Amino acid sequence: MKQPELIVALDVDTAGEALALADSLGPEVQWVKVGKQLFTREGPAVVNSLRRECGKKVFLDLKFHDIPNTVAGAVRAAASMGVEMVNIHASGGCAMIAAAARAVENTSTILVAVTVLTSLDEEETRRLGWRDKPAEQVLRLARLSAEAGAAGVVCSAWEIERLRYHLGPDFILVVPGIRPAQAGNQDQKRVMTPEKAVRAGADYLVVGRPVTGADEPARAAAAIRESMNSER
Repeated sequence: MKQPELIVALDVDTAGEALALADSLGPEVQWVKVGKQLFTREGPAVVNSLRRECGKKVFLDLKFHDIPNTVAGAVRAAASMGVEMVNIHASGGCAMIAAAARAVENTSTILVAVTVLTSLDEEETRRLGWRDKPAEQVLRLARLSAEAGAAGVVCSAWEIERLRYHLGPDFILVVPGIRPAQAGNQDQKRVMTPEKAVRAGADYLVVGRPVTGADEPARAAAAIRESMNSER
């Protein structure tokens, strides 16, 4: 079993906040996530600072979704920054995923495709007009992503075991919606504790507010890492 990694989501407004938070987490937390909120305000400079000044690996979480050529260009630009991971929306289709996969060839950037957002449950997907349950849609999009060349997918913890069964041990599973037992769900619907997610077979656990909103983020992150390691 591969060592699971903790990714802390830097969902803050400014580069100063992001760098201070990243530094406070210490060397035990190697991965951080830069999403739309921070990247829109600060741009590539904050990614470069996190990598070079803080020594962090960066998951650039911008969920690209457009025509294949446009997404390929965006993913290529992300890889040129040296980010260790970048994501796209699997619902963009096979041609889009394949174009993005070609864009990271001969780079060290991991491409993962978002299946179904963890903020969506069955009631919400019905309102969107989906005939399938979320778990069925996740499996369909994960298979499509694998066939098109993505290294893995972003999925909720509820789908980990099913995806492992169908796609094998080497397909990367990045899992947001991770909540320690004492934390609330907030706007996430399909959530799970770190211990259960690791036991199910997650490769990367993405945690935001339970760490960044804690009085002592470093201690909160250390507690999550300890719970992850307890399942190995």
